[in-house]
Amino acid sequence: MAEWFEDWFDTEEYLDVYQHRNEQDAKKLVDLIIQNVNIPAGGKVLDMACGTGRHSILFAEKGYSVSAVDLSKNLLKVAKESADFADVKINFVHSDLRSFCVSSKFNLAVNLFTSIGYFEDEYDNFKILKTAYDHLYDNGYFVIDFFNRRYIENNLIPESRDEIFNEKIIQKRSIEGNRVEKQIIINKNGNEKHFHESVRMYYKEELFNAIKSEGFRIRKYFGDSSGKSFDLETSPRIIIIAQK
Repeated sequence: MAEWFEDWFDTEEYLDVYQHRNEQDAKKLVDLIIQNVNIPAGGKVLDMACGTGRHSILFAEKGYSVSAVDLSKNLLKVAKESADFADVKINFVHSDLRSFCVSSKFNLAVNLFTSIGYFEDEYDNFKILKTAYDHLYDNGYFVIDFFNRRYIENNLIPESRDEIFNEKIIQKRSIEGNRVEKQIIINKNGNEKHFHESVRMYYKEELFNAIKSEGFRIRKYFGDSSGKSFDLETSPRIIIIAQK
């Protein structure tokens, strides 16, 4: 049986629902990372769960040698087309990050825009940390960008309705135990489709402990892509910069 994300990420509807992703936020996040890590010009960057390639392309445009990995063939197709349009060279790899393994080492590995916590098994959720550690040079950096659990708990929007490209999209959100659940209903021309997302929530300390237990040293952390200090109650994100 396929995991929820295997089906959902490979649909055209996924791209419609998330087409609003902010390019300026992506640029700010990439700049924030570069300003706070010490890697050589032209260094090697591994984008783990690259999606449509927004961050990969920005790193490549800044002269880094980028490899980008994702499980979704649909998202990789879009990423490749976007990279071609931007006229940058990126090594795209189709792989499950739980089993991803190459002989190359990298100066920087990133996991951005809430790309962990999909699994029920905690070992699977955090295996990406070991994968990152094993693929970094000594003193290489790992950056993870995740939502702030407390902020989600205090600001969850139970339901939203949008109309995009003649599609009526209803998103229903709830918190069940340690997970945030989303039901997505899309109606187009009278044809209704249902999708589901389920992501494990973590507090800052849980992420810190998992990262440190893999051998990383926490260097800095922020509350958003602009580099604001992390505040438990008001920060929408937690961006952690760690070093091997």
